[in-house]
Amino acid sequence: MPIISKLESKFGRFAIPGLVQIIAGFQLLVLFMVMVMSPEGAAAYLQFLELNPNRLMHGEVWRLFTHVFIPGNFSLIWALIGAMFMMWIGRGLESAWGAFRVNLYVLGWMFAVTVGALVFHWPASGMFLFQTLLFAFATLFPNEEIYIYFILPVKMKWVAALSAGMTAFIVIGNPALLLPVLLAHLNFFVAFGPGFISERARMAQVASRRGKFESAKPPEGTFFHQCSVCKKTELDDAQLDFRVLDSGDEICSVCRAKQTGG
Repeated sequence: MPIISKLESKFGRFAIPGLVQIIAGFQLLVLFMVMVMSPEGAAAYLQFLELNPNRLMHGEVWRLFTHVFIPGNFSLIWALIGAMFMMWIGRGLESAWGAFRVNLYVLGWMFAVTVGALVFHWPASGMFLFQTLLFAFATLFPNEEIYIYFILPVKMKWVAALSAGMTAFIVIGNPALLLPVLLAHLNFFVAFGPGFISERARMAQVASRRGKFESAKPPEGTFFHQCSVCKKTELDDAQLDFRVLDSGDEICSVCRAKQTGG
């Protein structure tokens, strides 16, 4: 996108390398803090980090950023696996996009969910940041494989499809979440929507041209040359050579040779 390229040329030096890995690291740190605290202290700590619109309007601006550090899962094993997976995805995206575009993608998500929280009081779950990163990685590297339980290879496109299906199931159970979920994936739609639309348009043009070509082809069994003597056509023998007589009729090379005694 030309606009993104111009922004990158001007502000690319301000990008934070490894931003996704940093977020994953802070999520593990928050998990550790929650585990060593009492239940009351942990609840107060998470409330201190969450994106609370009322507290934000009272000057607690750190909430614009700290809500991203709240882990989506508080099980140690799953949180570790999720953080490692998130770091791996972050490295892949940065290798494909560069640090600036990854930063823009993450900041775009933060902006969208912040607007939703402030204006509509929608939830700003950090889980959807991970999901949008997963969708971006699966779009760029659909055939990249991961090994479930270090045994079963699964391509990223199927992992993303399963994740999307689970989210769709949640939305079906609670339709009120539809708009918040769409807003939380707005960065993905903005990043990949134009390319997806242009690709579908290109495929439609190709299909249209192929249809016109197929319709322009002569029906099966159609011939262009027929010998006026033996009535054979090029479909009967591809080796036949046809010549036009002075009368306008065609004659094949075999009949012509017979007539000339050749």
